[in-house]
Amino acid sequence: MGSDDKDKRQARATLIAIILVLLLAVIATALLLPMLGELNSGVFSQGIGLKSAAVISFFVTTILLVVLALVSGDGLIGELQFVLGGFFTFFIIIWLMIAWIF
Repeated sequence: MGSDDKDKRQARATLIAIILVLLLAVIATALLLPMLGELNSGVFSQGIGLKSAAVISFFVTTILLVVLALVSGDGLIGELQFVLGGFFTFFIIIWLMIAWIF
């Protein structure tokens, strides 16, 4: 009987804690609503464009793949076939993500 009462108290305490956390989340969301207008204006503003994103992506991809090839153990020559394929894949993904996000 004693463990049943203990379980009930623990379940009530857990339920109260969950309700408090949800209440705090609702209050925080209500307080952040005015910032959504500022966020919207920033999201839909002009970005840096595809040309600038391509230049940034080229250098980021080159540095990233040189570091990955050196750390892999075989050096640049041993990993060349993978670096070339990976370069174009990384370049396209990073280029479009930079143009889309920024």
